[in-house]
Amino acid sequence: MSENDVARQHLAEWFRKWGGALRRHLAIRNRLSLSDVDDIAQEVFLRMLRYDRAELVLHPQAYLFKIAANVLAEWSARASWRAPHAPEWLTELIDERNPEDECSREDGQSDLRNAVEALPPRTREILRMHYEGGLTHEAIAQTLGITRRIVKRDLIRAYAVLRESLGLSAVPAARAQLRRDG
Repeated sequence: MSENDVARQHLAEWFRKWGGALRRHLAIRNRLSLSDVDDIAQEVFLRMLRYDRAELVLHPQAYLFKIAANVLAEWSARASWRAPHAPEWLTELIDERNPEDECSREDGQSDLRNAVEALPPRTREILRMHYEGGLTHEAIAQTLGITRRIVKRDLIRAYAVLRESLGLSAVPAARAQLRRDG
């Protein structure tokens, strides 16, 4: 058996024997969170693993606790270098969106997409050109090679079908838009 294997056996034995006591000591004495306790204890045993002269340690428990004190001191020093989190920052992290509203909005958008997809192809294209492209009735008519009157008629019919499909009694913004473009 190599020296490295012997050192690992010693370390495994020490871990079984004093690992729990080390964690309890760190948690109680220093009021650390459980995750910090585990991180520090792991660092202690990793340092012991790197130490290749474990046979020279006469009092392994005292040695482990001394390493733990050193790791804890380093841990505290690193923590003091970090910028502390001000409580005001936490309020900035709050998402103002309400999950129910978001789901409802997404459902509404999905319903609208489905209703638009159910329209005839030319009507869908007129809607797309008008809302996505920002084109006037005249520009849409010229692009599609149809009259301005057909564009207006198709938009009016599309609004009616969409209102019915979506269960809306009226869409004031759409009416106002038609009056402006008409």
